Amino acid sequence: MNLHVIDTGFFKLDGGAMFGVVPKTLWQKSNAPDDNNLCTWAMRCLLIEDGNRLILIDNGIGNKQSEKFFSHYDLHGDASLEKSLKASGFNKDDITDMFLTHLHFDHCGGGVVYKGDKLELTFKNAKYWSNQDHWKWATVPNPREKASFLSENILPMQESGHLKFVPLDGVSPFSQFDIATCDGHTDKQMLPKIKYKDQTIVFMADLLPSIGHIPLPYVMAYDTRPLLTMSEKEQFLKEAADNEYILFLEHDPVNECCTVKNTEKGVRLDRTFPLSEVL
Repeated sequence: MNLHVIDTGFFKLDGGAMFGVVPKTLWQKSNAPDDNNLCTWAMRCLLIEDGNRLILIDNGIGNKQSEKFFSHYDLHGDASLEKSLKASGFNKDDITDMFLTHLHFDHCGGGVVYKGDKLELTFKNAKYWSNQDHWKWATVPNPREKASFLSENILPMQESGHLKFVPLDGVSPFSQFDIATCDGHTDKQMLPKIKYKDQTIVFMADLLPSIGHIPLPYVMAYDTRPLLTMSEKEQFLKEAADNEYILFLEHDPVNECCTVKNTEKGVRLDRTFPLSEVL
């Protein structure tokens, strides 16, 4: 098995929204905001190459929304989904499986493109994986999350016949990883726990966006159930510290990976490093 980091660029989100009730005087120490109180975040995806399967986990924000839409998020950086795939020796037609941790626009927008005035799948040879509970949550959205679930990102997966559901209470279709679910950020977000050599690498998605979110109260205002996020994060971080998991960070603007450790003050950051260090 080979792993490849797929960078799709950076965007900005409001610092207060990213850290919830935590005062700016505290969170700005790890994530400095600009003059508009916006912080920079990565959209870092992961490609698993294993035999005849090429599994991409998440795909970034894409490029098909309006100029007005993108003006809210200040997309920047030289990286893109296509460039990163090419740098790893692949192209979009090589992808066999498009695994989506959840269907918020910054995680799945790159999976659908406009061709003329028609929407088409970016990865025409791939199965697109979600789960039934989250699919229902995303396609019949609550008012709080409605702006994050965009029909043009989601419905073409089903309309094309490429949509598949992971059976969360059954046998996983992936031998490369186990799947943990969490419900605090959004219903049935999926976190792949990848078995790599003698280690476990966990794709953290939005349970832990960055190292700045390790302390338990540092929870996003975007989360639909913040108290549940705190409980899920506490349980997971203890497991990660006890088992020396490598945490792959989708949104941290600087750090690709980290480990955590138990301390007298609870679980805290151990160290940060690029994924290449363990490959």
